[in-house]
Amino acid sequence: MSHNTNQSNRSFVSYDLAKWAAGLTYDKLSPEAIAAAKLFLYDSLGCALGGSKQHDVEITLNHFKEMGGAPTCTVFGSGVKTDPVTAAFLNALSIRAMDYNDIYWKADPSHPSDIIPAPLSICEMNGLTGKDLILGIAIAYEMEMRLAEFGNPGVREYGWHHATITCIAAPIAAGAILGLSPEQIQQAIGISASPRMCLGAVTAGKLTNMKNTVDPNATRMGVEAALLAARGYSGPEHVIDGKEGLVHCFEKFGGSFHLNMLTDNLPHSDTCHYKIIDCGMKSFPIEALSHAPLSAMMKLVKEHDLDPKNIDAIKVEVIARAADILGDPAKYRPTSKETADHSLPYSLAVGLVDGMVTPLQFEQSRIDDTSLHAVMDKITVVPNEEFESLFPKFQPSQVTITLTDGNTFTARVDVPKGDPRDPMTEDEIAVKFNALGESVIGIDACNELRDLVMHLETETSVGRLLELMNAKETVPC
Repeated sequence: MSHNTNQSNRSFVSYDLAKWAAGLTYDKLSPEAIAAAKLFLYDSLGCALGGSKQHDVEITLNHFKEMGGAPTCTVFGSGVKTDPVTAAFLNALSIRAMDYNDIYWKADPSHPSDIIPAPLSICEMNGLTGKDLILGIAIAYEMEMRLAEFGNPGVREYGWHHATITCIAAPIAAGAILGLSPEQIQQAIGISASPRMCLGAVTAGKLTNMKNTVDPNATRMGVEAALLAARGYSGPEHVIDGKEGLVHCFEKFGGSFHLNMLTDNLPHSDTCHYKIIDCGMKSFPIEALSHAPLSAMMKLVKEHDLDPKNIDAIKVEVIARAADILGDPAKYRPTSKETADHSLPYSLAVGLVDGMVTPLQFEQSRIDDTSLHAVMDKITVVPNEEFESLFPKFQPSQVTITLTDGNTFTARVDVPKGDPRDPMTEDEIAVKFNALGESVIGIDACNELRDLVMHLETETSVGRLLELMNAKETVPC
């Protein structure tokens, strides 16, 4: 591959993506894509309401309140007014904070809903409509999900975080809704991506507040990059496929990238297939690859009415990357929510003892309960070579429970609940939404938000949506 930076700007893939995004309009979206965009927005707003009460969100909100900012956009939960760049960051962090939002995992993992606050901020700032927001969501998902597929292997396998791809997708979504030209969106991609490639250290070993922060930071930069590009600021057009761009750098370590996967069959009409309908949701507030083994264990416990006191050992077989991410030594003694929700031993142990895995299981008091240590020590997480060939089409996980009397029970789950092949319904999302949102905004506002989102295309602005996302003083904390 040539990495000549003297090429025409239009010869780089960033221009192809920018041109597509700039030319897409709401009327070109398929009915299925529109319906999916509403459901993912609904799910994400629920995650944001719960996330707005998390400690990391409170810290960053207080920080930015002291920093100040033009009061043009609204922050979820608090209703604080700030500039569109800061609002995009804080709202994305609220969506991400509980690790309960959507998931798409192919060559790389991704959470496309982390980008929703980018077009939302632009919509609020410029008085745009519900249709514009739906369009921005569809663009964000299309770009993020294609970027999660085009690596062989993905950047995750080289020790880099998927915020590395979000910083490419976010300026495309923000720039398109801002009404930038293809040339301007291309500059925004370069402005955003060149300083934002992200180390995987944030999800390795002991996890910190940065685990949830890096992807929202990429969203933040996407909005800022679009606004800068609108003023004529420039960035490297070759940041993806030119000299010392993403592809060039990873090729030095033996990686390869299928650039055609970014551009082939980009949807252009209401009869096309949009990627958003292929994304999944989370039924548990834990790392995506934990869902299948947790489901398998809970299934065994329920079907055989197993008493946790009679369980001697639990063997968990998963793909190698799941064992690496979720079963390393730091995951057997988590001390923070960030580590606990990325720990298979903790998720299975607390699910076994409590009979459920909800946000309550990730409160600090529960994580600090040392009685769970003995249960975690019964759990062994091992890679299964057979499962490698089935991923990412499936997320195979097998759990074997051995009782103290020697009896064993085994269950395997390949498709967790929330996967497009076993999707969460609107009613199921509503249960999740209300559980997260009722204590923040009240049940009446939760119900009103559901109706608003499901009819979002009729909204002439996003103002009512953001007003409903404000915490009510009459609601107890």
